[in-house]
Amino acid sequence: MEISAAGRLEVRITAADVGKRVSVRRLTDPGDTGGKFTDTVGVLTSWDDAVVVITRRDGEVVRIAQSALVAGKVVPAAPARRRGPAASYEELAGVAARAWRPLESARLGGWELRAAAGFTRRANSVLPLGDPGLPLDEALTEVRRWYEERGLPAYVQTATGAEGTEELLCAELERRGWVREVSAEVWAGALAPLADLGEPSGVVLSREAGEAWLARYQRKGVSDVALTVLASGPSVWFATVPGERADEPPAAIGRCVVDGRWAGFAAVEVDPAQRRRGLATAVMAALARRALDEGASAAWLQVETDNAGARALYERLGFAAHHAYHHYRAPAGSDDGRYGSP
Repeated sequence: MEISAAGRLEVRITAADVGKRVSVRRLTDPGDTGGKFTDTVGVLTSWDDAVVVITRRDGEVVRIAQSALVAGKVVPAAPARRRGPAASYEELAGVAARAWRPLESARLGGWELRAAAGFTRRANSVLPLGDPGLPLDEALTEVRRWYEERGLPAYVQTATGAEGTEELLCAELERRGWVREVSAEVWAGALAPLADLGEPSGVVLSREAGEAWLARYQRKGVSDVALTVLASGPSVWFATVPGERADEPPAAIGRCVVDGRWAGFAAVEVDPAQRRRGLATAVMAALARRALDEGASAAWLQVETDNAGARALYERLGFAAHHAYHHYRAPAGSDDGRYGSP
């Protein structure tokens, strides 16, 4: 925190710093003379009516009474990564989008509107990379109209926690009553160490998600739309570890999309009865070796914030969180872009 020459803590941020990454210290109870403090780091997303609002890396919004602030300063836009490949948010967002393509899309300035008959939020949401070319309320009205024409709810996918992410857009959506339904994280890591893990024997690789692979896939009743999305991407591979009997689903599966220097992993699933046997690691290692053969050197994946088992596995495999992403759903109400609470 900032300390003056006289040894006092100082608040060195103002409302003019909205949009910058800050670190603040506040009294946990402004009426407590014992002086108990707590620190918050994140993007300053508003400072109105004597209330400071900070969006943390994971997307959590913290509201602080101005009177409770005892210190504050602007800090670097993003902390230096200590391991794993360096990448901008825009680069990783683009790679992730190409690995899970919708059936149709449209441009609204720098925003991409995506639809795939409702199969996953990722393929049925707006990816707002850049300026929509319209005032925000008008852009959101156009977004709602586009999805309503397709019989779909309107979603906007935003990100927090890295340089160039969209904390300010998150705050504006929340002001308009958009509801955050799902949050997850994108993790990144080096590919070569992953390829050295696990045993290659027993893992079958294919360019198609065959019947056996789909029998283990967690989304049941997979439609033609889902098959099209699963097969989308620059270079797609599916991995299968067959079950003990020919008539039972595979013991494990996985999917990988190779795109330039990146290999993206998804749908890594293991039969619950066969967990803790290293099958997930074997699947990812086999896919990593194939991705290395195609020239990739870095890896990424998406993991839900509450999936403790997967997060522990990926950390052991050398991955680390890069940024968080969130899906905001439009509220019910008028379509003029100035929505009230749902």
